[in-house]
Amino acid sequence: MSQDGGHRERAVAALAARDFERAGDAYTRAGRRALADPREGQDPFEPDEKGWVGRGLQSLVVAGVCYRVADRDGRATRRGVEGVAVTRDLETGLDRPVQHACLREVVADFRTVAGMDGASEAYDAAAAAYESAGEGIDDPQYWGTTPLFEAAAAPLEQVARGPANGEIAVKWEDLHGSDPSDPGAFLAHRARYKRQRFPGLVERVVADGLLAAPRGTTEYDTDHHRCPDCGSTDVNWVADSTLCLRCSRPTDPQ
Repeated sequence: MSQDGGHRERAVAALAARDFERAGDAYTRAGRRALADPREGQDPFEPDEKGWVGRGLQSLVVAGVCYRVADRDGRATRRGVEGVAVTRDLETGLDRPVQHACLREVVADFRTVAGMDGASEAYDAAAAAYESAGEGIDDPQYWGTTPLFEAAAAPLEQVARGPANGEIAVKWEDLHGSDPSDPGAFLAHRARYKRQRFPGLVERVVADGLLAAPRGTTEYDTDHHRCPDCGSTDVNWVADSTLCLRCSRPTDPQ
């Protein structure tokens, strides 16, 4: 069983069933479980260069999106308030300035998905924190691939999939700057890109009433699966579910 107790698997199954409030509940449970025990032997309040607690934050951010899509804005707001408080408190353990900047980025994400005030200013604060941390960063590409930073990117990537017909709509080069020799600017681009794109994407999936499942292992134009909902033969295997790559519905073997 995964570190989140299998709740993420249940969340993805709920997304496929279009039960978005239930998905939000499952993502919430996944997030809280992963925050309590982010990795075997890892205390969430102790220094951790990898930042495994990020996976718990990721689940709580996605939970907020689920509640918005389910038209449960009050629950989304409560998840956002919870997420902001937890994220700020995690600075107790994550002791690198670059990690603190990433946590500020996540604070902005919580404000965005919950529809709270101050999201734009929070992204600006995150960008400034990255710029300030830049002189102490030897390899920004390394940090961008740690669990904390990948978890901070994942909700945006998931939200962007639906409007993009299930495809990858946010790539590494979109999210980061063009010059890794300038670490501060390279990582600050994450916050500035999100400030520009994430709020609109969240509003789009809320208006559509549909949040896509995250992308897992995919296969195109198969001869062994066809989606009974939209007819696609493109498959997405994710979190123990076999889903249509296009509409995130369960897909049938042929």
